[in-house]
Amino acid sequence: MCGIFAYLNYLEPRSRREILECLIKGLQRLEYRGYDSAGVAVDEDADGNAIQIIRRSGKVKMLENEIFNCTDIDFDQKFDVHVGISHTRWATHGAPSALNSHPQRSDPTNEFVVVHNGIITNYKDVQKFLANHGLEFESQTDTEVISKLIKHIHSNNPHLSFRELVEQVIQQLEGAFALVFKSRKYPNECIATRRGSPLLVGIKSKTHLATDYIPVLYSKDLRASPMTAGTVQAQGMHRSDSTTEFHPSGEDKQVEYFFASDASAVIEHTNRVIFLEDDDVAAVKDGNLTIHRVKRTPDESLSREIITLKLAIQEIMKGSYSSFMQKEIFEQPESVINTMRGRVNLSDETVVLGGIKDYIPEIKRCRRLLLIGCGTSYHSTVATRQILEELTELPVMVELASDFLDRNTPIFRDDVCFFISQSGETADTLIALRYCKNHGALIVGVTNTVGSSICRESHCGIHINAGPEIGVASTKAYTSQFLSLVMFALVLSEDRISMQSRRSEIIRGLKALPEQIKEVLKLDSEVLKLSEEMYHQKSVLVMGRGYNHATCLEGALKIKELTYMHSEGILAGELKHGPLALIDDAMPVIMIVTKDPVYSKCMNALQQVTARGGRPIIISEKGDVETQKFANKFLEVPHTVDCLQGILTVIPLQLLSYHIAVLRGCNVDCPRNLAKSVTVE
Repeated sequence: MCGIFAYLNYLEPRSRREILECLIKGLQRLEYRGYDSAGVAVDEDADGNAIQIIRRSGKVKMLENEIFNCTDIDFDQKFDVHVGISHTRWATHGAPSALNSHPQRSDPTNEFVVVHNGIITNYKDVQKFLANHGLEFESQTDTEVISKLIKHIHSNNPHLSFRELVEQVIQQLEGAFALVFKSRKYPNECIATRRGSPLLVGIKSKTHLATDYIPVLYSKDLRASPMTAGTVQAQGMHRSDSTTEFHPSGEDKQVEYFFASDASAVIEHTNRVIFLEDDDVAAVKDGNLTIHRVKRTPDESLSREIITLKLAIQEIMKGSYSSFMQKEIFEQPESVINTMRGRVNLSDETVVLGGIKDYIPEIKRCRRLLLIGCGTSYHSTVATRQILEELTELPVMVELASDFLDRNTPIFRDDVCFFISQSGETADTLIALRYCKNHGALIVGVTNTVGSSICRESHCGIHINAGPEIGVASTKAYTSQFLSLVMFALVLSEDRISMQSRRSEIIRGLKALPEQIKEVLKLDSEVLKLSEEMYHQKSVLVMGRGYNHATCLEGALKIKELTYMHSEGILAGELKHGPLALIDDAMPVIMIVTKDPVYSKCMNALQQVTARGGRPIIISEKGDVETQKFANKFLEVPHTVDCLQGILTVIPLQLLSYHIAVLRGCNVDCPRNLAKSVTVE
């Protein structure tokens, strides 16, 4: 939610047009995160003594048109050094509008400007304090208190550096934030910081980087609080600046820096990045990058690594597909192969997960497994709970992160807690992780994003290797999460003699899975015809049980988030406890019935639906004539082992939701009111 992109060029001449195009392109790469308005801030002159802000509600394309239709901007002016910041906003405080968009300014002269991702929970207190000191507010946002606060501190402490001002500001803020600052008082400097929201620094230079690590510079404790005292003394440092500055090696000092909410915005410029930690303050001055912290906490790293991203620009392009979601649905034969690559040995039927290998003995001694996630990630835990219980013979709890936190769930030191998140930044899941970690549990992260907060804060983890997922509605990440948890169950049962025949059956199923997914994707034209009959409906029920219960939940979620139709995933065993009252000949019902241990119970539910006049659409296995004779319409999927069947049965529902959304004129990549990465509670 929200997206930050900033670009600083040092001794690398760029025209204003090139700078603005870079900022706009960065925002376009972040559109999938969800937003309702956008804005940029650039220098009005080469000295950086004046800042121009352009903001508007609506899409980035509308902002781009407004910028390049301006007649008072000199697009050809060259800048040897320049800082530009930009932002896509998801409204949390204040309606979507130009005034509430970012960058937010400190005053009408744009002395300080800031872009912000997150929520400031104590903004009312800060706002009241600043109002009592004569500062006036023009927007309804929580972010404006940040730009006003830094101006207030600067007015009382003009001797402080830009970085020291930002350090003072973040001590007063509560909540989650990623921030990037620009100021006409400190031209050509850029300061960035984060707490609870993701932020990375991309580095591009013509020469080799002088180091792969940047030592962290620690400030001494603050002498006074700027919200309670007038003057703050400048802070000393525990190390000299020369040991902590990053700069290109050699005589060629040209360098470009990129600050972004995630890697998709910087990968076309550089694959060398630093993932900032909570309360890091990154400062760029005179082309040199330094990383600072006010206080040192136990066990924290004394440096930040410059890592090389393994991401190609082609992976975040649509190619020949009409949307990212369509592309990602059809990538699933390859994405499941990537999830298994180097991990599943089909010849000797072994599975190795390198990210958790050293922790397997500890996991085997645990009291119970807890699987925690939100939305689609939660559904992947429901999908795999049964096979985990069967193969590990451990109690397995699956939890929605928000509900888990609301209950203050008891956690014990011999618990193993899995946190599943595509982005690795989901706010509720991350807070639940910290809760469990503080209670001494072993933390296992299951994510699709290297360098994410969940990755860094877990003791060990499984990277699902699905590749970048840009569409807001998750498709290939779900099937790869599903598969990763099944592989974990196989790892834990490897030495159980009683489980060997079952393990062999599942591994044979894994071998056939990519080709079977390709077979399911051939149903696309059939699903389109079905969509043409359904897209005018207002509601749909999706029913199943056993391993396909999660498929119903996930399919219903896809339908509601993409098509804006009401949809409900129903456990077929609960049919008589209420949902049966909804059944008539006008209610669309999708039923998933496969030849698994609950087949006879599903058939019982199916017959009850038809007895009440229901006209079910059935997803069944190929050749299951007995089931299909009860169907109004049916879709056939290949047979596989029961615990993997949900991967094959969910794909027709992904296709169905996609086609209905297109027929209803919905934006399938960016559904209304939704964000790809939910980084605030």
